[in-house]
Amino acid sequence: MISSKVEDSHREKTAYVYIRQSTMCQVRHHQESTERQYGLKDKAREMGWSPSMIRILDGDLGLSGAQATGREDFKTLVAEVSMGHAGAIFALEVSRWARSCLDWHRLLELCALTRTLVVDEDGCYDPSDFNDALLLGIKGTLAYAELHLIRARLQGGKRNKAERGELRFPLPVGLSYDELGRIELDPDREIQGAVHLVFSSFRKTGSAYGVVREFVRQGLGFPKRAYGGAWDGKLIWGQLTHNRVLGILKNPSYAGAYVFGRYRSVKTVSSQGEVRSQNRLMPMAEWQVHLPEHHEAYISWNEFLENHAILEKNRVVGEETVLSGPAREGLALLHGLLVCGACGRRLTVRYQGSGGLYPIYECSWRKSERPSLPDCINIRCDLLDTVVCRRILEVVQPVQLEIALAALEELEKREEASCRQWRMRIERAEYEAQMAEKRYMEADPSNRLVTATLEERWNDTLVALEEIKQQFIQFRHKEHCTATAEQRQQILALARDFPRLWNSPGTKAKDKKRMLRLLIKDITAEKTGSPKQVVLHVRWQGGLSEDLCVDFPPTMADRLRYPEAIVQRVRILSPKLTDKQIAAVFNEEGRLSATGKVFTERMIQWIRWKHDIRVDQQRSPDEMTVTEVADRFNVSSDVVYGWINRGMVEARRRNTGSPYLINIDPQKEKNLREWTQDSERIPGQPGH
Repeated sequence: MISSKVEDSHREKTAYVYIRQSTMCQVRHHQESTERQYGLKDKAREMGWSPSMIRILDGDLGLSGAQATGREDFKTLVAEVSMGHAGAIFALEVSRWARSCLDWHRLLELCALTRTLVVDEDGCYDPSDFNDALLLGIKGTLAYAELHLIRARLQGGKRNKAERGELRFPLPVGLSYDELGRIELDPDREIQGAVHLVFSSFRKTGSAYGVVREFVRQGLGFPKRAYGGAWDGKLIWGQLTHNRVLGILKNPSYAGAYVFGRYRSVKTVSSQGEVRSQNRLMPMAEWQVHLPEHHEAYISWNEFLENHAILEKNRVVGEETVLSGPAREGLALLHGLLVCGACGRRLTVRYQGSGGLYPIYECSWRKSERPSLPDCINIRCDLLDTVVCRRILEVVQPVQLEIALAALEELEKREEASCRQWRMRIERAEYEAQMAEKRYMEADPSNRLVTATLEERWNDTLVALEEIKQQFIQFRHKEHCTATAEQRQQILALARDFPRLWNSPGTKAKDKKRMLRLLIKDITAEKTGSPKQVVLHVRWQGGLSEDLCVDFPPTMADRLRYPEAIVQRVRILSPKLTDKQIAAVFNEEGRLSATGKVFTERMIQWIRWKHDIRVDQQRSPDEMTVTEVADRFNVSSDVVYGWINRGMVEARRRNTGSPYLINIDPQKEKNLREWTQDSERIPGQPGH
């Protein structure tokens, strides 16, 4: 039956049939609903639209209608309606278009503005009519409420089952369900060994990247199980990645805990104004269900918490922390342990210099806040490293033998764990070879097409088995750590000389950093009142604390500056001896200058000038200074200095730079007066 609301103006525009189902599971298993939606094309044809004017939008099959994000055909429908190109839109019920009131009412408003009809299984509606718009609004609200009720029922059932620890979900590799649905360790010993090796390697290296390096160095793979499809349940061995390690270390299932609600869907608004949902990892305090000791575990709950804390400390971005992270590459031994005593932030390392690397510890937070202020602290790495390492050697010395034995035993345990993993890998390859042989033997010999293929597969498994055995031999040759009795004696002998081992060029900086972190929790570097000293407040792992003072090396100016003892000696000798005589005394005593040279008269003269050491010369009643002579003969001081340089008058002085003392007898005075009266070069004289 054709509705009276359908007019020719509507038929002149395109009729859109919007088809949607919420999940791909519904698309695959509920095909009858899909067929009913495609049947709306016939309904549009019955209402007067020609086949060429009917367009089917089915690109959103398998997508939820809770939001418009990702539904391109729904966006196309809204765009066509807003431009007035749509005469009518068809769907089984309004929930097919949108379960969000925001999207649904926006579409209705656009349909009302462009006089686009809305057709569902119950009838035809004109949104520009108040009664029809009211009815469509109620239908949209009911669809939204239906979605809420369905979600509440489903989530409530899951939550109730999870609180009993009976809700099943895909388990991480290394765990599986038994016949009764209980969680247990995977019965495959090779998989168990790989998971155990991840946790032991993390305890050894202290970082997720370190675990990856250990697996690569030992040539080991890591398993994963495929879920869904043709590969469902199949075990796949591949290379261990950093994300896989993080997932294992952060998963509480390995600690025997049953957890529900670790991830929660959170809605956010994008920069384009779209509402998007994303799964977010929730903090431990907000987990909805947490049942400790629910099943057999690989690690204890305390170890899980310790691993989680280490991962948090390893973060190099985000909020600053005073806790030390893992040992990293680089020359600075205390990187990650030092804390600024001024602002409480962790000191960073900066490398400078040309032709070589010179690391320095610095905290520039204060300068970054106010560029006019200096850095909180800035000091060469080798100054602090030397002091702390010297203290470490003093502390470790009484227990060197115990440390050596413990380290040797730890190396042997790690090698045995790796070898056990390799043996299980060989055992698996042998099993596959035996199964290939069995299939070949059980085949009909007359069926050569089948036996040829089975024989080829058998040969491939034998080749793979031989390759794994050769790789294991190479690994044992390269990583052999088990020590003989003679080697143990050699190691103990070396342990008695621990300082030489510590300072050996063959000892890597990263190994030293690991040892430092075993002994030291953190170090606070604080500037004292003296500008040339830093105090290190060391907190040891055992809880004790102590302070170490670090003196800055003298600057170039300090090294070239004469010590106070030399200056004081010059001050004492100056009234008695000349500068030349003082230099001779210093040279006889074997003293050297600040630059390592013998003393000269000019050096003593500079010391007296720099430190304002003046020597008063005693003069006789007949002696006059240069100024007094110049006033007496009414000439300038330069003229008097000229008389002294040419030997016209007798003058003496104690040291170079000391004032002259001039003695003029009556005859010399008469000659000088005659000379000044006859001179044409002296201003004010008759001859001038």
